[in-house]
Amino acid sequence: MNHKPADDHRIDHFFSMPSARADGWRALADVAGAWADGRAAVGAVAEAFATATGMEDFHAFPGARLLAALKERLAAGEAKGFAALARRLSAAIVTRDYKYDPAEWETGDETGDTPADILPPTLGRGEARRPYFEMLLVTPGAAVKGAEQSAELRRMRRPEDQFVYEAVPVGSFEDAVCAAIVNPDIAAVTIYEGFAYASRHDAPVLRRVLASVGLDKLAGDSRDMTLALARGLKRVRPDLDIYVLSDRHVEELAGDPRAASIRRVLYSIEEMLELHLSVLEGIQARYETPFFDNLKKYARRPISTFHALPIARGKSVFKSGWIRDMGEFYGLNLFLAESSATTGGLDSLLEPTGNIKKAQDMAARAFGAEHVFFVTNGTSTSNKMVHQALVAPGDIVILDRNCHKSHHYGLVLAGGQPLYVEAFPMTEYSMYGAVPLVSIKKALLDLKAEGRLDRVKIVDLTNCTFDGHIYNTRRVMEECLAIKPDLVFLWDEAWFGFARWSPFLRPRTAMGAAEAIEDWMHDPASVEAYELQQQDLGPNPTTEVLLATRLVPDPRKIRLRVYQTNSTHKSMSAIRQGSMVLVKDVDFHTVESQFHEAVFTHASTSPNQQLIASLDVARRQMELEGYGLVMNAIEIALAIRRQVNTHPLISKYFRIVGADGMVPAAYRESGFVDYLAPGTTWAEALETMRNDEFCLDPTRMTLVCGTAGFDGTQFKALLANQYGIQLNKTSRNSVLLQSNINNTRSDVAQLLRVLIEICTDIDRRLAHGGADEQAAFDARVKSLMTDVPDLPNFSRFHDVFRGDAGDRTPEGDMRTAFYAAYDAPGCEYVKLNGAECDRRLREGPEMVSANFVIPYPPGFPIMVPGQVITQETIDFMRKLDVKEIHGYEAAKGLKLIRPDAVLAKTKR
Repeated sequence: MNHKPADDHRIDHFFSMPSARADGWRALADVAGAWADGRAAVGAVAEAFATATGMEDFHAFPGARLLAALKERLAAGEAKGFAALARRLSAAIVTRDYKYDPAEWETGDETGDTPADILPPTLGRGEARRPYFEMLLVTPGAAVKGAEQSAELRRMRRPEDQFVYEAVPVGSFEDAVCAAIVNPDIAAVTIYEGFAYASRHDAPVLRRVLASVGLDKLAGDSRDMTLALARGLKRVRPDLDIYVLSDRHVEELAGDPRAASIRRVLYSIEEMLELHLSVLEGIQARYETPFFDNLKKYARRPISTFHALPIARGKSVFKSGWIRDMGEFYGLNLFLAESSATTGGLDSLLEPTGNIKKAQDMAARAFGAEHVFFVTNGTSTSNKMVHQALVAPGDIVILDRNCHKSHHYGLVLAGGQPLYVEAFPMTEYSMYGAVPLVSIKKALLDLKAEGRLDRVKIVDLTNCTFDGHIYNTRRVMEECLAIKPDLVFLWDEAWFGFARWSPFLRPRTAMGAAEAIEDWMHDPASVEAYELQQQDLGPNPTTEVLLATRLVPDPRKIRLRVYQTNSTHKSMSAIRQGSMVLVKDVDFHTVESQFHEAVFTHASTSPNQQLIASLDVARRQMELEGYGLVMNAIEIALAIRRQVNTHPLISKYFRIVGADGMVPAAYRESGFVDYLAPGTTWAEALETMRNDEFCLDPTRMTLVCGTAGFDGTQFKALLANQYGIQLNKTSRNSVLLQSNINNTRSDVAQLLRVLIEICTDIDRRLAHGGADEQAAFDARVKSLMTDVPDLPNFSRFHDVFRGDAGDRTPEGDMRTAFYAAYDAPGCEYVKLNGAECDRRLREGPEMVSANFVIPYPPGFPIMVPGQVITQETIDFMRKLDVKEIHGYEAAKGLKLIRPDAVLAKTKR
């Protein structure tokens, strides 16, 4: 916390603490080397030492003993000894060798054997590596008592222990919270009663955050403080195992309802060994991967296969003279672990009862869900499963028109009628944002006014959007439940699964918000809040009043039914197409059988074993190190944002759009500008995450390339083909960069090097090309950045597909329209740029789309089956300069449905 005042609390300091720590130690090693060579003064070394060690209270390594040795050498003027030790500690922190090499914990002054009570938390020499973690030890008198307790825990270690750990002692509530935030290696917490509240460090931003969640100025006895700390730590990091040691009334403490976040309560006087064993058992409970563990055992067994999978065991591959190279490329284990069997230690994905079932239950625990279903053919299938399980023909589903096509096709298959609500447009970048809550509420209130609210089954939204717009999921669900208390929510979080492991992002996930609503429902104050609002609204509030009011639902009537799909492969270490459906539905028992039918319909009967195993392993990784991995992904993104937008050459031609450019001010009630705006702290970031209608996922970066003369598709191809940099989404004048748990600082350096090279080439071309080259460049930039087409909204379904619709809402029978396109005589084609298209727009009859028409970019359907095609849509299509348009054949033209043919067929 002892940062320089000018930089004290910038938000990137919070997210970049691991790398900032490594940088600080490298800087110390450099200046120490200069001191040893006579090129630096001792004052510079002392300053670097203070900077490098400012946060070391919250890490096990180097620890008090090694830091004291460094300090002694500095005080004694032992330049060469100080430099040697500083270099070694710096290298150990950067490489993380201290987790596995006992020698890193020695000062170099030792002779003979190192005493057991100061031996590092690593393995003895010559042993295989065991996973290493750190345990936060919250204890009064941490400097002395914590050291004694740490030494005693070291003496508990046994060769048969599967994991190894070291304690990080702190003495206060604030220090405990800070340590849990800044040290991702902490995987468990032990709390001794009697600790203080205030930190000895200066931490104004931390105190603002604690105050915002009601954890400031805590009073009461030590039990109240202990329980508050346990609950507070779980709110920050639900992955942590928490243990409490008390020397009084442990039975009462264990039975306190507030102790639900504590894994085990122990009697502190006699239970140190039990604590040690409990901590290891808690880690093992997360480390276990039931399916993957059994698959490894299966692969080690001699198996004779007489089923329809010749590739199993690899004999057909490795004995071949023609495809042996595939086996050599992938390795033997891939084939040994292949099978079409569901017995012999394996399990069935369609009806799991063994290790797949256990793996899914563990995933449910990790993600905060009640049920989890593994899906091996992507979140497209996950979405269709949910629609089929919950939607009956004729049910109305409120959804974003710009959602993934799997939702549209899911409704076609299920027979649900889409009621499209529009996201706010971002015309400058040819993309849409997210759907304002007022639009969703208006749709519900209009249906209620017409007496058709009972037909609404689901609100279906994408969170976060492809471009990073995150909904205020709790607010959306609460206000919708105030209108229809049994409404089901499907949140497509294909790109957002990682957010569970960020204390900033977690509350905005479907499961995080559902947990918060559930807690609120059980708080007596919730009924009071509802009744107070009802008094204020009066008996018959107008629609306008209800739209302008932040509605409070009746907690006694809510049926909390939340489904979340996530593409595990998109943000975690799962193989491509690995997906999960997360369920938190109080009425799931009423739809469970039909949900299983949906699984039978869409899931393969031959799922890939390696894919299932990767879902199991991805869960393990995120439970044990997800917090640090996500912190790193955010750090990478902030570093890219800062460097691109401040580099004197790169920023001439490129920029990354900030939160203020991605989210209109009307939806940023907090006034938040951007993560790297001057003066921004992580307290402000928490404020926008908690309260604003929309906020921006920091890991998703819209890089504007139109100002460099590239359209998105062109720039994506340039990066991939010439520089080996891959990315996903493009728009007319931008590309989307996404940081994830796989990225490193080397990736940042490579991206910046490439951008500099591209900008240098542009500068050179403009300098050598003269006025004509500059004019051509300016015209290209104007075309991409100014002459952008207006984005078309959904028009309406043709009346022939609105037989049972109301007057106020635009839902329609898209399923009938979709299958009407199968009737060739009932369809026609009209050329997009032909005179007939213009005549039909002026004079009629109305043109009705037969297909989903989806241009890439922007990647959303600008036409759906049964939609009336308007001038707005035609203008947009004519201005498109993209090569890929699904559902449209330029040679034939627009495929249209003839409504008269549909009517005639209906009457037969």
